[in-house]
Amino acid sequence: MASAEVDIEEVTSPGGVEAWLVNEPSIPFVALEIRFKGGASLDAPGKRGSINLMTAILEEGAGDMDARAWAAARDSLAASFDFDVHNDALSISAKFLTENMDEAAELLRLAMEDPRFDQDALDRVRAQVQSIIRSNGNDPDKIAGDTFDRLAWGNHPYGTDLNGTAESVAALTREDMLDAKARVMARDRLYVGAVGDIDAERLAALLDKLFSGLPETGAEQAEHMDYSLQGGLTVVPFDTPQSVVSFGQQGIKRDDPDFFPAFVMMEILGGSGFNSRLMEEVREKRGLTYGIYAYLAPMDYGEIIGGGVASANGRVAQVIEVVRDEWAKLAEEGVSAEELERAKKYLTGAYPLRFDGNGRIANILVGLQIEGLGKDYITNRNSFVEAVTAEDVKRVAKRLIDPDALHFVVVGAPEGLEETAGN
Repeated sequence: MASAEVDIEEVTSPGGVEAWLVNEPSIPFVALEIRFKGGASLDAPGKRGSINLMTAILEEGAGDMDARAWAAARDSLAASFDFDVHNDALSISAKFLTENMDEAAELLRLAMEDPRFDQDALDRVRAQVQSIIRSNGNDPDKIAGDTFDRLAWGNHPYGTDLNGTAESVAALTREDMLDAKARVMARDRLYVGAVGDIDAERLAALLDKLFSGLPETGAEQAEHMDYSLQGGLTVVPFDTPQSVVSFGQQGIKRDDPDFFPAFVMMEILGGSGFNSRLMEEVREKRGLTYGIYAYLAPMDYGEIIGGGVASANGRVAQVIEVVRDEWAKLAEEGVSAEELERAKKYLTGAYPLRFDGNGRIANILVGLQIEGLGKDYITNRNSFVEAVTAEDVKRVAKRLIDPDALHFVVVGAPEGLEETAGN
């Protein structure tokens, strides 16, 4: 199957809540994807980690039910609710049987509108987050990513871990949880996708039931930040036999006219499987690593081209040299017709496989809304990929790919590497 066919209906509730719906009555259950734009980037000043902690406590009791009672009610309905947050959005993924829709929706409404934030739950989840923070402090992969983010984004929320620090999390109170919820869970940044055994009329009523009690507006969104990290090398000493590397440079916005040529280009350079140039040159030809990748990251408030690799301390300098060489080769020469055809075949063939369940489709619907791509994007997406030519990729590579702008963060005990400017 070369394309995905999904019949999307736009629904607006009497109270003005908008959603995208795919009515699929063949299986009697519904998947809802709920997203609040802004996510952990909306942490209040000095309260880093508050929205992450708040999100983790949403299912720890609501209304007159403590954590155990709320969980028992959820399980008795065979419903599932997954609360998650990243720097661009807070998401809630809900699944429930059609026959239990009203009861499940009421349980979810309580969690969003009237969470208890009991002190024992706050302390228990806080301890879990602090354990994660301690673990991350000894994880070379996390250290590399966090160091790169700090250098690239500075004081922007992207520059710090959304978990917060041990100190910031220790100081958070119940009042901070209430404030964090109000900052992010508001109707002016709400996006909803619904897939399953539900029609437009019933969805409209459900939307008002779920969201009418939320505040109309939340905190002001974070500002967009231009990536400004210069090319160079940063070494973070760490006692380990293998160095971990995060690298990157300026990226491209999702709505840039050159996005699809850049997307296909990055699949060729550092994408999936063993066919990418970086895997071929770094692993297959030289045996310097088990895996290496590079990708576009058009985030809501900034854009990068990022990548990562790990290699023995004595070989990591060679890895970096090869990456820089491949960056330069792409900028100068573009890609071959064979590489282009292989990447397009993979990208168009893999796309329909994303639509293999109600929950995944609901997630896609919300993503399309947030990115402003329109209902016809699903039908047209593969044609955008197919339209990319070798000339397009060569032009975009010359515009975007800059080996001198690459900055590498190396965590380990690398041999033959010295820090250079850019940090």
